[in-house]
Parts: sequence; C-alpha cells; structure tokens
Amino acid sequence: MSERETMEYDLVVVGAGPAGLAFAMRTKQLNPEVTVCVIEKASTIGAQILSGAVIETAPLDRLLPEWRNSPPPICVPVTKDEFWLLRDHATGIKAPVAPPQMNNHGNVIVSLGALCAWLAPQAEALGVDVFPGYAAAEALFDEAGAVNGVRIGDMGVARDGTHKPGYTEGIDIRAKVTVLAEGCRGHISKSLIKHFDLDKDSDPQTYGIGIKELWQLPPGRGEAGKVVHTAGWPLANDTYGGSFLYHLDKDRVAIGFVVGLDYPDPTFSPFEAFQQFKHHPNVKGLLEGGTILSAGARAIIEGGFQSLPKVDMPGAILIGDSAGLVNVPKIKGTHQAIASGMLAAEHLVASALDPAGWDAKLRASAVMSELKKVRNIRPGFNRGLWFGLINAAWETVTGGRSPWTMKNHADWSSLDKLGQYEAPTKDYVDRTLAPRDRLASVYFAATEHDEDQPVHLKVADTSICIDRCTTEYGNPCEKFCPAGVYEIVQDDAGKRLQINSANCVHCKTCDIKDPYQIITWVTPEGGSGPNYQNL
Repeated sequence: MSERETMEYDLVVVGAGPAGLAFAMRTKQLNPEVTVCVIEKASTIGAQILSGAVIETAPLDRLLPEWRNSPPPICVPVTKDEFWLLRDHATGIKAPVAPPQMNNHGNVIVSLGALCAWLAPQAEALGVDVFPGYAAAEALFDEAGAVNGVRIGDMGVARDGTHKPGYTEGIDIRAKVTVLAEGCRGHISKSLIKHFDLDKDSDPQTYGIGIKELWQLPPGRGEAGKVVHTAGWPLANDTYGGSFLYHLDKDRVAIGFVVGLDYPDPTFSPFEAFQQFKHHPNVKGLLEGGTILSAGARAIIEGGFQSLPKVDMPGAILIGDSAGLVNVPKIKGTHQAIASGMLAAEHLVASALDPAGWDAKLRASAVMSELKKVRNIRPGFNRGLWFGLINAAWETVTGGRSPWTMKNHADWSSLDKLGQYEAPTKDYVDRTLAPRDRLASVYFAATEHDEDQPVHLKVADTSICIDRCTTEYGNPCEKFCPAGVYEIVQDDAGKRLQINSANCVHCKTCDIKDPYQIITWVTPEGGSGPNYQNL
C-alpha cells in the first residue's frame, strides 16, 4: 500500500464555479498570506458550467469594481423583457409587462462558463492555485472526525477496477477548511450533508432540470439584449416549468427549458418537451434556418429558504448552489453564489479560518433575506399553474410577508405509478429542428469519457429496475435522463439495465428523480464529461 502524495493548503475549494472563484478571490484580497487552491473536475475552467444566464451585477461590482473595463467575452446588457403564456402548440398571450421578479433592467446576459473562465486567471493573479481536471472523489477526516481536505480520484483505472498502464494515484489535499462549491447536488456535499445530518431541521431539497442550447441565427434575426420567458405549453397544469430565450450578440440566441423535478407523470420526458417547445410558432420562426452550436443539461436547486441545510460543519462549509441559494422566481443564482462566496471569505478571514458561525452569518445576510421573501412562490405551483401564478402575485405584492411558509417535498416521492396517473393529451407536433434525438444532443455537449473507466452511475440493485420499476413506473430513467444514459435492453438472458455512462452530461437528474433512490452519481475520472462551449 503506497503512501499517497499530500498537498497542504489553508483552504481547499471544491469547484471553480462563480461561488468558488469569488470565495478564493475575496480571501486573497483580504489576506494574501492565506494559501488557497481551487480544484475543478472539468478539463478546463468553465467547461461544465451551464446556466441561463442573466445575472445581477451588484456582487460582481463589489468583487471586481473595474470589471466593465475588460468584461468577459459574452456580456450583453438586457434591453427588453417579454413574458408569454403559451396556451397550446399554436397560440400564446404576451403579458403587458413582465412579472416584477423577471424585471431584468440593469442586468447582463452572459455565458456563465465563459464568465468563470474569465475569472480564473484573475484568481491566479491574486495567488490562488487553480487546478482543472482534478475530480474530488471523497472528503477526508481527521482523528476528531472533522473534515480536513479531499482526496482526488485515481486516474487510469479500468472499468473492471484494474490499473491501466497510465495509472496515477490521486493525491490528498489537506486543508484547515474545505469549501464546498460543487454546484447543484454535488457528490461530496451530498455525502457530508448526510454524514453530519445537516438537513435534519430543513425541508427536503427540491430540484429542476434545465436543458439549454446555443443557436446561431441567420444574419439580422437576433435582437441583442432581448430576454423572453414563457410558461404553459407544452407542460401540463400540474408540472412546474417554463422557457427562456436570451439574445446574445452576433445573432446568437441561448434557448432553454426548465422543468421542476416534482412532476407526477411517469411517462414525461423533459427533453422531448423542450424539443416540442422549440416548434411553437413563437420560437420556430426564430430558429428555422439557424444552426445549433452547443447543448447541455444540468439540475437546478430549487428548495430555497425552507430547504437550506446547515451550511457549516467541523472543518468545512457550503456556499453557492451547494448550499441551495438559487432565487427560483428570478431564475437566478449567480449573484447569490458570488455574494455567498465573498461573505464566506470575509467570515473565515475574520474568524482565523474557523468555519463555526458561518451558518448564522449566512442566515443573517441579504442572501438569505432575498430567499425568505420568495420562499412561498415555487411551492405554490405544486397546486397547479393558475394557483401558482395567483400565489406568486400575492407573495410579490406583500413582499413575502405571509405568516405561513409552504412545505417542500422530495421530488422522487411525487412520481405517480402507471395506472394512477392519467397523462393529459400532450398536444405534440412533428419535429423538424435539430437535434433529432438525445444522442444528437449529447454530440453538441461534446461530452467525453474514456469507455474503459468505472461506471460513475452506481445503481444499488439493478433487479429493481426489471422486477419492479418496469411494471410500477415504466422505467422513467429512460425518459427523464436527457442524454440516453439508461436503457432497458432485451438480450438472450432477458431484460437488463444498460448504463451508457459515456453519454452522461453530469446533470444528476437520475440521482434526484429515481423513485427508488437507488441511483448515486459520483465523480468520474478527472477531466471527463461535457465540454460546453459558451453555455
């Protein structure tokens, strides 16, 4: 048994998203002597970051006051807001004004991946060590049971667990504080929330899935700075979600579709609904004749105020989406991620790197006040679209001062069994726009995994998939996965589950929506996965 190589830092940050990079930069601004490293599982910084993304700039203004002098490569000021309620496959109603939560005056449209790639060298200039291509596989603990770093996953392990010729043992990064900025449903964050029972006093966390494509439109068709959101078709009344179209410069448009993962229909496919949405007359006329450039998907954390776990533990803290700080009615989390990262840095530097008290600090901050005001809006849609819209108007008018707080429920528990749910007529239309299917979409995600590496989607008991799930739910994993990872195949030995792990775009929907909770997503070999371009 070899002794693993060890690196030591004051602080190790897991994840080079906006929260992790903002934390690292703010720490160095406050105390250049503190040693900080940021590790990122993607092959390059930003390659696995996916978001809408229209961002509020106030936290970025505080972090980098001069940033507008040399802005990120995609940064388009919002010029116009529209909100549409789509009634069916052919008609829609444009709201006279966009809902207040979706007022984007003063905000900018960015590629969050490009924004993070732009932030990383600025972090390095401050003295932060940034290491892409290194996947944190597990947390490390000291003798007292406190977190004291992370272990990087081994490289060069074959699918059967044997070592290939290029095998390299992962190193241990030891730190006084481990900062978890993994984004939504991070593998280590999930395990530590369970290990320390951090969610014992909060509601179950809830999620959505966001699927996004970047399109190049014919010359002159784009309207740089235009922001459009929709609700309604093709989603049923009992399914939360909607779309966005964000017009970038150079006749490019980012188009996306978000679906709450508490939907009840076991036959529903978020990917198919997105492709249907693109064929609504409001959208098809925009995209027709254009070219899809890139595509991807990721889970979105939606539980908000009442689902926030405790965010500090012995030796570690949670920030950004790892904590669950997305403002769902705004469809925004980047400003919350940056703000929480900066606030955490200020807390740790002031406390001589003691994570204790971070939970209280966050809950007393403007980050939490923002979540508290909108805490009832997302759960209100559990009673249907119209109740949700009326409730959202009430909560907005009252500033979230309702004397009640609605409860959140685990997404996996909301799926009805076959025969219990009468699926509505989906009113779907013939599809002509790319991509034709999920495998084509995976191509546009540029996802890449060595086929001969251990499967990073762990199914505890595959017999359940055949013996129970087939008859009870109709194998919804084949439908909710946007990348065609899961297939029930028939061969000479009978039916079996086939896991096409090389297709995985790391959205983690399977880890969330599986009704038996037997699927666990873990990090694959460092550098594996999607390589998003300007998403």
